[in-house]
Amino acid sequence: MKAAFLEEPRKIVHRAIDTPEPNAGEVRIKLTNVGICGSDVHLFLGHRKLTKSTVIGHEGLGVIDKLGEGVVGREIGERVVVEPNIPCHRCDFCQSGRGYICSNKRVVGLLENGCFAEYVCIPSEFAWAVPDDISDLDAVCIEPMAVGVHALFTASAKPGDAIAIIGLGAIGLLLCHLAIRLGYRVLVTEINPQKLQKATQEGAIPANGDAEILLSMWTDNEVVAVFECAGSAATATLVAAAAPRGSEVILVGLSERPAEFTPLRIAREGITFIPSIIYHHPTDFKRTIRLIQRKVVTPSNIISSFVPLDELQTALEKAASGDESKIVVTV
Repeated sequence: MKAAFLEEPRKIVHRAIDTPEPNAGEVRIKLTNVGICGSDVHLFLGHRKLTKSTVIGHEGLGVIDKLGEGVVGREIGERVVVEPNIPCHRCDFCQSGRGYICSNKRVVGLLENGCFAEYVCIPSEFAWAVPDDISDLDAVCIEPMAVGVHALFTASAKPGDAIAIIGLGAIGLLLCHLAIRLGYRVLVTEINPQKLQKATQEGAIPANGDAEILLSMWTDNEVVAVFECAGSAATATLVAAAAPRGSEVILVGLSERPAEFTPLRIAREGITFIPSIIYHHPTDFKRTIRLIQRKVVTPSNIISSFVPLDELQTALEKAASGDESKIVVTV
């Protein structure tokens, strides 16, 4: 099969390799579309290091073309989307319902070869059947939409409340879209004018400025939860300084650099920091699929361009520029 390997930072190499065979309990998926995620861009740029040449990519859509031993209830030709984080189901975290922080989990496109290829094999329960009334374009956005779903429901804010989102990459835009559709009042902070316009066209309120300005705006609008989606140390520091008294800060972005905060302010003003990483299995994918099926959300709205697999190098360079909201690679 054709596969695109990240050989080293900023270098994609296309190779013909053996088509993988599904192990017991797995299905093989013939991929059709794969979204580029911000984490793919971080790997491409070398912000996160790989130990070996790897097929990255994890936002995969395709059809089942082979069943591994013992797989029941699945069909050849079934359209499916990949859930790429596969907890071990055995450790204390998994047993307590926190498989998203399982230290033994398989991570497709990071710890093992992923979806920028013609085929991928994953456990059957992590290949989610896509209902016929969900389009391919919405389906390829199910995985990042599930990240937004998990983040929103991690907070204690409820529809009708005001929330703030800083950073309008794919996750920030999807979170904004979901929150507005569910009846939240949403304030957004973003330096890219095109992305800011996209959110405001949906009904979000722009709120740009330094910590003092944001604190004033967020307080005046009674913001109860702030979602840090930019994934930089600078924005995490900004959020810590600007979060209103009594609010929650939900850390969705994945900066690996230290941020700063003032412990006295956090404690005295009752500000709560909450991590939000990927999603619960199986509840968040199930909930996301239902939200799309019922037309509550249309995640394909964030797709900005399509690029064939042969041009993955160019696609990742475009994604790294920051001007694209979601590039989909066609296989």
